[in-house]
Amino acid sequence: MDAVVSSSRPATQVRELARKIRHRIQAERLTDGSFFMTEAQLAAEYGASRTVTREAVSRLQALGLLEGRKRKGLIVRCPDPLRLFQNSLPSLMTSPDDWRDLAQLRYALEVGAIELAIRAATNEQIDRLGQIEQELEQAVLQDQSSVRSIELDVKFHSLILEMTGSRLIAGMQQVLVQFFQTVPQSKPTLASAERICWEHRELLDAIRDRDVERARAMIRVQIRATLDAADQVVASTPTTETGE
Repeated sequence: MDAVVSSSRPATQVRELARKIRHRIQAERLTDGSFFMTEAQLAAEYGASRTVTREAVSRLQALGLLEGRKRKGLIVRCPDPLRLFQNSLPSLMTSPDDWRDLAQLRYALEVGAIELAIRAATNEQIDRLGQIEQELEQAVLQDQSSVRSIELDVKFHSLILEMTGSRLIAGMQQVLVQFFQTVPQSKPTLASAERICWEHRELLDAIRDRDVERARAMIRVQIRATLDAADQVVASTPTTETGE
């Protein structure tokens, strides 16, 4: 029996038991929906208290690795990394530096994925992108801060990442874009609206031409505004000085 060390602190016991459970699931190659065992069996097999066992199971349930079923026990589940990322995102934003880190993550994700998107995109997807771009132009010129404009912008960029064929890439990008859209933007002007239209139109043309470098350059131009906004947030935040 691979028991949990009883002399260690409860928090350490919980962490160690959770690690052992994860290792066992991987070692036995248990698939989604497989029965694991009951909490009582788990406590007995690893020599852990019911409190420690319950907390370790709770942590793994929060990660989506286990699911409790009444009168049955613990079921192995395949965790959804996108759900975990989406749920934890608000907690990551505890400082201006965190905001900048997330802006840089979005920048790296979109710039890095554009080549995959262009090489894998179907003609049908590119046609859909063109339709979205036309609707986006109309909405932005009417009111670039409207819900409709924001939804179409998210839809435009989400489709580009969907073109990669990777659910994880597309999902992460959509979570990030939707999160950044909740942040107050600068006051809209006709000039800024026209620039937004031009940027999206140029990006669409580059994708239609399968021109990776031109598309990458336009992605950099668009996402650069997000990085600049993040830098402004950091710069405008007062620093805490220590001393007398």
